[in-house]
Amino acid sequence: MIRLHNISKIYRSQGVETRALNDVDLRVQDGEFLSIMGPSGCGKTTLLNIIGLLDTYEEGLFVFREQDMSLLDEKAKLIIRKEQIGFVFQNFNLIDDLTVAENIELPLHYLKVPRSERQERVLEVLDAISMGHRKDFFPYQLSGGQQQRVAVGRAIVSKPALILADEPTGNLDSAQGNDIMEMLARLNDQGTTVVMVTHSSHDASYSQRIVRLMDGEVTSEKKVLHAPF
Repeated sequence: MIRLHNISKIYRSQGVETRALNDVDLRVQDGEFLSIMGPSGCGKTTLLNIIGLLDTYEEGLFVFREQDMSLLDEKAKLIIRKEQIGFVFQNFNLIDDLTVAENIELPLHYLKVPRSERQERVLEVLDAISMGHRKDFFPYQLSGGQQQRVAVGRAIVSKPALILADEPTGNLDSAQGNDIMEMLARLNDQGTTVVMVTHSSHDASYSQRIVRLMDGEVTSEKKVLHAPF
């Protein structure tokens, strides 16, 4: 699904250059669950943002589903983001004045899905994330774990091939975090590819492979032999 070759990213500010990524090589197979780990500032989120077409890169090759991303304009990249990629962030990023159901439904508006189909998909997702009883609540009326469930629901309602998760349990307690990780693992079991950035070895144990970054470079990778889910 994903192939990165010699990807480099440099941030420039007031004449100072900071190399966030340096000649990164990475492959992600269809249906894989990959965790990216490393200390703060090592380039994890930058790498995830490049994969999600939210950030650019200076050098290298990025192929997503057999397409060279450097050959696409911003409109084509936007279409890929909307149709094929779902995002789950640490801070939930829900819209405060929309209900649970409306937050989940939002990506379908962007895809111009007919109303009847939108309603059907939202109900399916509400059931999948066990939030049907809170569908008319607003984000401020939910716990952190419930808000992240809604964020996952919003990410999956368009049935993306790829989910990118950036520290999805970072603001949750251990029980709520385990619920989110089990949800991601179930989605992966159903065929969705998941790439997750995490500081947590426990969360990474749900994945099939762990890649470690240090100073913008891949330093190691290993397969996970015994995932808990």
